[in-house]
Amino acid sequence: MLKDSFDRNHDYLRISLTDKCNLRCTYCNPIDLPKDFFAGAVRMSADEIDKIASVFVNEGVKKIRITGGEPLVRKDAKDILLRLSKYPVELVITTNGVFVHDFIETFKQAGIHSINVSLDTLKKDKNFSITQRNEFDRVKDNINLLLQNNFHVKINVVVMKNMNDDEILDFIAWTKDENIHVRFIEFMPFEGNKWDNTKVFSFKEILDLIATKYNYIKLINEKNDTAKKYFVSGHKGTFAVISSMSEPFCSGCNRMRLTTDGKMKNCLFSNNEVDILSALRNGNDILPLIKQCVADKEKALGGQFTSAYKKTDATKINNRSMINIGG
Repeated sequence: MLKDSFDRNHDYLRISLTDKCNLRCTYCNPIDLPKDFFAGAVRMSADEIDKIASVFVNEGVKKIRITGGEPLVRKDAKDILLRLSKYPVELVITTNGVFVHDFIETFKQAGIHSINVSLDTLKKDKNFSITQRNEFDRVKDNINLLLQNNFHVKINVVVMKNMNDDEILDFIAWTKDENIHVRFIEFMPFEGNKWDNTKVFSFKEILDLIATKYNYIKLINEKNDTAKKYFVSGHKGTFAVISSMSEPFCSGCNRMRLTTDGKMKNCLFSNNEVDILSALRNGNDILPLIKQCVADKEKALGGQFTSAYKKTDATKINNRSMINIGG
């Protein structure tokens, strides 16, 4: 069991397969990054991911989420998913949805039942302006394909003021006839994404806007849930808000992250990392490093800022870009 100094049990591991993506969403993969930004970077092999995952599972990890970048651009992604499927964990994945049609059978073979698809707008032209790629129709088709194959589909929507906050009600309307679960995510600060507090459309603002048209009911949240969940009566799907900035959920955090270059982060916002991969390659026992990383976890938000996000100075936050951390 992996516990930190605040008695939080950590049983959820997020593994980034790659720091590359076929899209260029500015809040995650800043467009001003040079084309060779990731060239020559050290990355975990499939064997190394498997070996490291086995140590975490032996220490009580019950859930593994595969992230990126875009995890499905990695050439051996299918092999990695099938390798990880042998462990007694809930295996899930976050993807931008572009390549889902090539992986449906692999998802089934790996026992993956829940898939998060990132989609920040329901408008084709706006989707192009956000992602710099013309993949909207394919993503929508693949979401429908997942639904037809009885996957539990969550839609991740990063909400930014004056970018897509005017579509929140459209996303709620989508849940009426489709069994999808929309997750509105507050805009968070990472290296290069030009975050400032005026772009944050907060949890309260989201709910207030939804209330102008819909009567919603609060669902029960589990101890470790990051999303505050709701549903509208008569709708097949649900919606939720991930309020990382205005109402963080750190007290129940059970998450650990492994970047594609084998660094362990005990918090999405942590500025400290532990080099697990180098230790593994040197033949060292990685378990003490993992335990120490968990033990060193800060009480909230990586110790870098507070929920008073309107006073946060993003230039003083020391962290990677989102694509370089892994979802």
